[in-house]
Amino acid sequence: MIRLIGYFFGIGTIFALIAAAAVAWYVVNVTEDLPDYEVLANYEPPVTTRFHAASGELMAEYARERRLFLPIQAIPDRVKAAFLSAEDKNFYSHPGIDPIGLARAIVVNVQNLGSGRRPVGASTITQQVAKNFLLSADQTIDRKVKEAILSFRIEQAYSKDRILELYLNEIFFGYGAYGIAGAALSYFDKSVNELTIAEAAYLAALPKAPSNYHPFRQTERAIERRDWVVDRMLENGYISVEEAREAKASPLGVEPSTGNSTLFASDYFAEEVRRQIISRYGQNALYEGGLSVRTTLNPQMHIAARQALHDGLIAYDESRGFRGPVDTVDISADWGVAMAEINELSDVPEWKLGVVLEANDAGATIGLKPRPTGSGEVGEDRETITLPAAGMEWAYRMNIDGQSSTARSPAGVLNPGDVVFVEEMGGENAGWRLRQPPEVQGALVAMDPHTGRVLALAGGFSYAQSEFNRATQAMRQPGSAFKPFVYAAALDNGYTPASVVMDAPIEVVSGNEVWRPKNYGGDAAGPSTLRLGIERSRNLMTVRLAQDMGMDLVAEYSERFGIYDNLMPYLPMSLGAGETTVLRLVSAYSVIANGGKAIEPSLIDRVQDRYGRTVFRHEERVCETCAANEWQGQEEPVIADNRQQVLDPMTAYQMTSMLEGVVTRGTAASAVNLGRPTAGKTGTTNEERDAWFVGYTPDLVTGVYMGFDNPRPMGRGSTGGGLAAPIFNAFMNDVLEGVPPADFRIPEGLNLIAIDRRTGMASNGQGGDVIMEAFKPGTGPAQDFFVIGNLDSYQSSEEIIQSSPQANRAVTSGAGGLY
Repeated sequence: MIRLIGYFFGIGTIFALIAAAAVAWYVVNVTEDLPDYEVLANYEPPVTTRFHAASGELMAEYARERRLFLPIQAIPDRVKAAFLSAEDKNFYSHPGIDPIGLARAIVVNVQNLGSGRRPVGASTITQQVAKNFLLSADQTIDRKVKEAILSFRIEQAYSKDRILELYLNEIFFGYGAYGIAGAALSYFDKSVNELTIAEAAYLAALPKAPSNYHPFRQTERAIERRDWVVDRMLENGYISVEEAREAKASPLGVEPSTGNSTLFASDYFAEEVRRQIISRYGQNALYEGGLSVRTTLNPQMHIAARQALHDGLIAYDESRGFRGPVDTVDISADWGVAMAEINELSDVPEWKLGVVLEANDAGATIGLKPRPTGSGEVGEDRETITLPAAGMEWAYRMNIDGQSSTARSPAGVLNPGDVVFVEEMGGENAGWRLRQPPEVQGALVAMDPHTGRVLALAGGFSYAQSEFNRATQAMRQPGSAFKPFVYAAALDNGYTPASVVMDAPIEVVSGNEVWRPKNYGGDAAGPSTLRLGIERSRNLMTVRLAQDMGMDLVAEYSERFGIYDNLMPYLPMSLGAGETTVLRLVSAYSVIANGGKAIEPSLIDRVQDRYGRTVFRHEERVCETCAANEWQGQEEPVIADNRQQVLDPMTAYQMTSMLEGVVTRGTAASAVNLGRPTAGKTGTTNEERDAWFVGYTPDLVTGVYMGFDNPRPMGRGSTGGGLAAPIFNAFMNDVLEGVPPADFRIPEGLNLIAIDRRTGMASNGQGGDVIMEAFKPGTGPAQDFFVIGNLDSYQSSEEIIQSSPQANRAVTSGAGGLY
């Protein structure tokens, strides 16, 4: 018997050795191509890049996987407890594989044989890290063996906290969210620290199968699974009975984020920053690099810019009449379902999309587009409002498909089934008002002239309507808004504000072509000072001035200011016939405003990488003595200004003084009134295709442009002073409210001499036309009569005098001219 037992024992031992050898051979074979677990030490997952306004407010997020990496120390204990209870309660005690959990899973799977149920897994958090980071998701024995081996190795190489950190930052939660921080924002719009026990439990329930526990489509299953996690947290001693009862009694409370941008209507600005980041660092850095970008955007100025531009565009558009409905739908069935298919303007939330249900002489009944439910389905509520006749009188003038007509009541404008925009007004004009997205477009840019920081940028009426950015992408002719740079070139090269130029018809012959520029309005004023020329925006004077000093000089200055890269030296270019952008023109005016210092316009203050290291900073100046720990009698820190001087500071002030005249007496006098020193220039191109105004106070420059995207006339009288300047005025009055007025800074050495602004003659200080004109050292009012520009177009000095009353004084007194 003993011999028989020994015989069987020997056979068993042989088979055991053979089995062991087979297992060893299999394990060796499987582990030959095992991934290197040491790569986890350098784990850099794709992380969301975030843009912030200058105030720190979140502006936009960009990611392929919406993830924000959080170190384990930043994750609250209740959140960790929820995941441990849901996934691996023995995490901190097992060696990578949980034998008890594995045995339990085997028993359950044996019991479920033939039931059709999916096999139950027993993967620990460590195993899930091995699978998610290093292996595929294939349901094979090879993969499970590799997973187990890697789990043992990972446990030996890394701490439990590091493994849990990797897991919580990598897993997918649905809704495009990866990692616990991204999930908290996506589902509850909260930081991880703000999550309640119930919310943490729900998030912990999701990694198993996010779609099975969708908060809206599978609400009951989601609550059931959340409550199961809460029970496990109670069972494991992480929460009290009262806390568990309160958590299970609360609703899911899921409030998914509605979009990337959290700073209202900042899309144009954010998109321009996005393009710059891609250009500088590449797409992978933007969508995976976890950059933190601090922009220059001032939220308050941004809101004011948007409102001012909207009001100006709408006022012009409504004055041209109603162009018809946005769309038409069938209202015989459920109009709410049909309305749900039509897109609103997401960045103009004050406008509601509605369908006309009835229209009569008193007004119209409008059914508002129903709000979607959390799951994206059409809501059941059907809200209607009354649009009174007073709220759509502007639309009685109609211009539909090029056909003009006039209506007498709302019934003549709207028909049942018409889809339109409406807005609820407040104040004196309380009630609903008919709206239409304007065809005309525009842009507004506000900049700090001393740093080049773009404080506000509105690139059009609505980014949802059109993503084309008219502030940075639209190449348009600035027209007369370019003239200050022609005059600045003159003042920088021997001319004075009192120099006299002939304002008279001129012909420029080029081959067989004859160019005959004209002043707006067609008149001519005869000999006039440069000041009068810029204040009244005289084309003929500008052409003569450019001709006198040479277009090569004008081209050089235009490139020095950054308006153009390579301006062709042709005389029409002196009237702003070249094309540039609003941003570039505002930057050029900023050079004049800051005393002639070159600036680099910037929408970005600072860029930091995922570790918080600064990789870009717009401010290049360095303060060596600013880092002192305490004051020990040393002098105040001085930051050296290393910017290039591209314009004489005295010339810059002379130009500013002349542009102040544009606002107080010239083409912008009736449109701009800020109650403080203000300089600026209007601009209008041929046939009123473009309308501009760029102006500034000592510390803020703002440029406004209006025009159709496909250039066409906007109508007689649609000038920079009539369209763009009022927008500038509304914006500046808003943002400067409460800011003490400041005078423009006068450089040392300039001489202020009383002259007659019409003739340029020295004055005794009396009379309505007397002003204090700025002259550089060695210059002053001319003593001898000299007029820049030939007089061929006039037969005699008498004809000059007859054509211009003020010329009489200039000719007889001998004032003005080049000194």
